[in-house]
Amino acid sequence: MHDLDAVLAANESFYRAFAEADMAAMEALWAERSPVACIHPGWPPLTERADVIESWRRILTNPGQDAPECRAPEVLLYGDMALVLCFEAIAGQVLVASNYFVQEAGGWRLVHHQSGPVNEAPRPKRPPGPRSVH
Repeated sequence: MHDLDAVLAANESFYRAFAEADMAAMEALWAERSPVACIHPGWPPLTERADVIESWRRILTNPGQDAPECRAPEVLLYGDMALVLCFEAIAGQVLVASNYFVQEAGGWRLVHHQSGPVNEAPRPKRPPGPRSVH
């Protein structure tokens, strides 16, 4: 599988785990050997894997929790790291999100997620596609 496709698949798996409240899938997506960080809207930064996983457990077990729909993902490849920038549509709001992945254990694993409000989703300035940074 091409790196771009694999990163997009990992990103889709993240949003599917969120939508299905699948804690096992969510936990499996997060890196185990690499440092991790997560910033949920309105929360302080979490930088310990156990804290990140516990935050997702709290979110996914919250009754009535709406899961975001990922829109317009754009992948930027940095060798063994990749950044996915996208918009999250949730409960009539739009958030902007960044999801960083690293290659670990034979796949792309999350090392950082952050999302926050944005006034509106901007229109793409260029056709979506991978961009490599050397």
